[in-house]
Amino acid sequence: MRVRVVLFTSDLRVHDHPPLRAALDSADAVVPLFVRDPAIDAAGFAAPNRAAFLADCLRDLDAGLRERGGRLVLREGPVAEEVAKVVAETEACAVHVAAGVSGYARRREDALRTALDCELVVHDTVVTCVPPGELAPQGRDHFAVFTPYHRHWERHPVRDALRAPRTVVVPDGVGSAALPERRHVRGVSPGLAEGGERAARERLTAWLRSGIDAYEERHDDLAGDATSRLSPHLHFGTLGPVEAVRRARHRGGPGAEAFVRQVAWRDFHHQVLAARPDAAHADYRPQGDRWRRAPRDVEAWWEGRTGYPIVDAAMRQLRHEGWMHNRGRLLTASFLVKTLYVDWRVGARHFLDLLVDGDVANNQMNWQWMAGTGTDSRPNRVLNPVTQAKRYDPDGAYVRRWVPELAEVEGPAVHTPWKAKGLDRAAVGDYPEPIVALSDGLDRFRRARGLD
Repeated sequence: MRVRVVLFTSDLRVHDHPPLRAALDSADAVVPLFVRDPAIDAAGFAAPNRAAFLADCLRDLDAGLRERGGRLVLREGPVAEEVAKVVAETEACAVHVAAGVSGYARRREDALRTALDCELVVHDTVVTCVPPGELAPQGRDHFAVFTPYHRHWERHPVRDALRAPRTVVVPDGVGSAALPERRHVRGVSPGLAEGGERAARERLTAWLRSGIDAYEERHDDLAGDATSRLSPHLHFGTLGPVEAVRRARHRGGPGAEAFVRQVAWRDFHHQVLAARPDAAHADYRPQGDRWRRAPRDVEAWWEGRTGYPIVDAAMRQLRHEGWMHNRGRLLTASFLVKTLYVDWRVGARHFLDLLVDGDVANNQMNWQWMAGTGTDSRPNRVLNPVTQAKRYDPDGAYVRRWVPELAEVEGPAVHTPWKAKGLDRAAVGDYPEPIVALSDGLDRFRRARGLD
């Protein structure tokens, strides 16, 4: 009996899964395998929110495979060693895996090539729509600016989305560890969303039916919460980007175009990190920064007590949900790196500690973009949190939702409670005064960058 192993990584689904389809088409049986690698824990990447979401995803993947006659095999240990054991136990002739771009993913592929006595088949367009390195300007290995990348990306053909298999046959006798459960994970954000392919597909269908048409107009509306919230599912691969793009384009309209553009941004960041893996921790375009060490300021930022309500609301949403609105991510990042002039790596680490969609490519490159050390063509832009709040939360509904101390402050005054005329201090409870004046923060940043 011909056996092939399918190593699931960031692709925890049965729909639109090229490695699974290829293995099934060329073998009598497959071993759907996931390996829990202790190196992930040791590196600090198994944060509680992602561990809980992963538990949901693995259980749902197992259920999807069982509906088709199969099951998920879970092993624990170094990935290459555990895969090699399964290959030996089943006499498998090949291992199929999705390509990754992170340093960890590349090391995993190298280790597999060394450890396996069988063929290793690495599949593109599983984690991204366009493989990193597929698009590049003449004489370079990647695009450093999004706009020209996007022009090429839009013209690049996208493969067809694959249907889920009808039947999955797994060899008898392949042992598996018990699947994890969310309830056993401590420190999970109370509002963390449900994980798994079933939840992903339900959300995508609902989004296409009743949300995407208004996306272009409302995606920055903080209180309206009009984004897709599909980023955790794209990160864990419970939804494939190819299927998301194809279904959005089939829906059509300005909202769909704006949504697909965000998927292109995701591919863009992956191709940058693939070409420059050190950008996960080193400045992509150094600005000569000598970042401040400001533990009290950082603590206030972490806790959502900076005195700037829109910043604090977003940070509290992050703590409660393990997710943050994209406009909130921009505002909180700008405040930390530009107004407080604190190293972007401090913010990126905190986001990875909490974000359920904490993806190294997107998280690190977005932080670098906002810090002006990445791909932003305007490295010295500073987002004014008060101005932005009045634009994207005009009546203060988002702030009042997440900063209960300000629930009784009416209208846009909620964005500047410290200077609202006639406002009784008792109305804001123990909400703090601003930890820095915006003008002082801007002056400090401009001096540090040599702009004065």
